[in-house]
Amino acid sequence: MTQTPRLTLSTTVLDSPAPRDLAAFYQRLLGWSREEDEEDWIVLRPPGGGTGLAIQREAAYVRPVWPAGPGDPQMMVHLDIEVDDLDAASAHAVAAGAVLADFQPQDDVRVHLDPDGHPFCLFT
Repeated sequence: MTQTPRLTLSTTVLDSPAPRDLAAFYQRLLGWSREEDEEDWIVLRPPGGGTGLAIQREAAYVRPVWPAGPGDPQMMVHLDIEVDDLDAASAHAVAAGAVLADFQPQDDVRVHLDPDGHPFCLFT
């Protein structure tokens, strides 16, 4: 039997037409610092290391619709962010530049949209 090689998820990557702007939003939201900072590629990492969040330029980016209906551009990924105080975290997200989504499917989750329309969920 062949042994599986070591695999480590290093970074989740989001597409953006303006990576520096979206990275600045996630810096405000998460309090993470920039590990890499190029015009078309930015990597944010949490204090102490760990899985990061990268933003890459996509000139043909199409903003997703959430929840998507027939024919709408669908989200390809979303972020789940655990919080200790849902109301305070939601207010912080909005102050950082997020929009609270109109549709909220669960009482213990708040769905927000980042400035490029990527959905992310805050949950306890």
